[in-house]
Amino acid sequence: MSAGQSEAVLTVPVSEGRDHIQGSADAAVTMVEYGDYECPYCGAAYPIIKEVQARMGNRLRFVFRNFPIATSHPHAERAAEAAEAAAGQGAFWGMHDLLFENQRHQHDEDLRSYAERLGLDLDRFDRELVEGMHAERVHEDFMGGVRSGVNGTPTFYMNGARHDGGYDVEALFAALERAASSERSKSEKVAQSPPQR
Repeated sequence: MSAGQSEAVLTVPVSEGRDHIQGSADAAVTMVEYGDYECPYCGAAYPIIKEVQARMGNRLRFVFRNFPIATSHPHAERAAEAAEAAAGQGAFWGMHDLLFENQRHQHDEDLRSYAERLGLDLDRFDRELVEGMHAERVHEDFMGGVRSGVNGTPTFYMNGARHDGGYDVEALFAALERAASSERSKSEKVAQSPPQR
C-alpha cells in the first residue's frame, strides 16, 4: 500500500446514471470527492481540483458527492439540495462552481440568484427547495460517505481507495499519477496472463 492510501474504500460504486461526473468512464483514474459547499477546506480544494483536472486531461474522471456537515455549516445541506435541484435542470456543475466560488453567500436568496444566473426555471427550483425534494438524495450521498469511511471534508477516493495524503496541487497530482500507473500495471498484467482453459 502506497503512502497516502489507507484501508478505507468506496462502498458505493460510481454510477453513470446517478452520480455527477466530469470525464470519461475510460479514464485511468476516477477521483470521487465527498464535499460540503460551506466547508472552507473544500473551498480551498476547489481550484486545486480544477488544476489537476487540467493537468490530467482525459486521464481523470471526477465525481462529486454531497457530504454536508450541518452541525458545523448551517447552509451546507440547503446548498447541496440547491445543487441537486440545478442537476434536475441539467446545471449541476454550474451550480457546484457558483456555490464554491461564493461560499460566504449561501442563504436562500443567494441560492435563488445563482439559479437565475444559470437560467433555471425559478418556480420549479423554488418549489423543489421548499418541498425538500432533493433532501433524500443528499442524505443517501452522506450515508454512502459514512459507510466508506468519510469523517471530514473534503475526502477523496482514487480508483476506490481513500486518499489520506495532502491535497495541495502537487500532492493530489502525484497521488493521481500513482493511481493511474497502478491501474495501468493491473491492465497490463491482465493482458499478459494466459487465457483460462
